[in-house]
Formats: sequence, C-alpha cells, structure tokens
Amino acid sequence: MNLISKLQKLGLTLLEVSRPGGNYQSVNIRGNIAYVAIQFPILGEKYLFQGRLGEQITTEHGYEAMKYCALNVLSQIETKIGFDKVMGLNHIEAYYQSTTDWDDGPIVVNGASDLFQMVLEEKGTHSRTILGVAGLPRNFAVGLTCSFTLYPTDNL
Repeated sequence: MNLISKLQKLGLTLLEVSRPGGNYQSVNIRGNIAYVAIQFPILGEKYLFQGRLGEQITTEHGYEAMKYCALNVLSQIETKIGFDKVMGLNHIEAYYQSTTDWDDGPIVVNGASDLFQMVLEEKGTHSRTILGVAGLPRNFAVGLTCSFTLYPTDNL
C-alpha cells in the first residue's frame, strides 16, 4: 500500500508526529495488534479546533478536526511501524466535547472514518465507538484512538 501516494491524490500529507504528553508510548504493540494513543487535531506545534462543538466549533469544523486526528494516527503508524506491516484498521474510538444540546457526533466522526476509507480502502474498514466527554486536554474539541492488526512478522 502506497500511503503517501494516496494521500497526495487527496491533497494531503502526513503530519509531523507529536510527542506523548505523559508517561506512555504513542504506539504500543502487543502481539500483532498496534494501539495508537489518543491523537488530537495538532499540526506541528499548533493546536487546532479548541472549544466545544455546538458553541465555538461547528459540526463542519468538527468533521475537519477529526480528519486531522486521523492524519495524526496515520503519521504515527507510518513513522513508528510502517504501513507495509499493517493488515488493516480494527476499531476507532472517537471523543468529543460539546454543548448539551449538540448531537451530531456521528457526522463529526465521519471525518476520520471517511479519510480512513479513502486512504486505506478495504484495509480502512472498521468498527467505532463515539463518546461525548465533559472535557479533553488543551480544550480540544475532538480526539481519536485506533487499533490496527499487523501482518505476522514471518510474512514480511
């Protein structure tokens, strides 16, 4: 899978990977499963899309914010593992903070799901969980975690 070419066709590029904000690894591998720690809409050192959905952040901007989260996931995987070792995306967990009357979580999370499907094609098919939370670090509107299945090492 040529991830870089697929992203370029969409007018996108991998982002600079962020460093963990605590005592953990950005990508943790157990057996043939890679778990990616929560990724936020960060571009280099710049924090994007801070605030609550339905207040400071629109649903449309939330969709874009989730695309940045997904790009950060892809950047982590490519940098730490390499997509040639990835069999496919398993599951995503999406987090958002919003006003109490806002209810467009599935639309926002489609920002990540759509990007994964476009870039990874059949390897991007996944299940997902969407969780509204009281708050996220740095007041980000959204965050995303993922798990991937890796090819057995004897198949590389």
